[in-house]
Amino acid sequence: QVHLVESGGGSVQAGGSLRLSCAASGYTNKNYHICWFRQAPGKERDGVAAIATGGTTSYSGSVKSRFTISKDNAKNILYLQMNRLKPEDTGMYYCAAVYWNGGSWQPLTPREYHYWSQGTQVTVSS
Repeated sequence: QVHLVESGGGSVQAGGSLRLSCAASGYTNKNYHICWFRQAPGKERDGVAAIATGGTTSYSGSVKSRFTISKDNAKNILYLQMNRLKPEDTGMYYCAAVYWNGGSWQPLTPREYHYWSQGTQVTVSS
């Protein structure tokens, strides 16, 4: 089993920053894609930022230029640096992973991913 443990959420005022971390364990290989998702109250889960096994990144239009996804391969930790936060960024944030099978991939699509973190709440006040 692949386990993803997330931390770093909290409350912040608009314009502030937070850094989320996702520690992974239980991998049998390192060929995987990873993605950050969020779910606002009463809304569907949406992809925020993804990073492919080769390092290519993808961002939703609403967070591009404000958020940065990165990973530490040696420590198996995924990060999401969130800057210039807005109230609409409020929601439950999840990290998710899937092993790469050599085929096509839709980076910000929830159904592509098999393993999920427990989530961490991010609240941005105005």
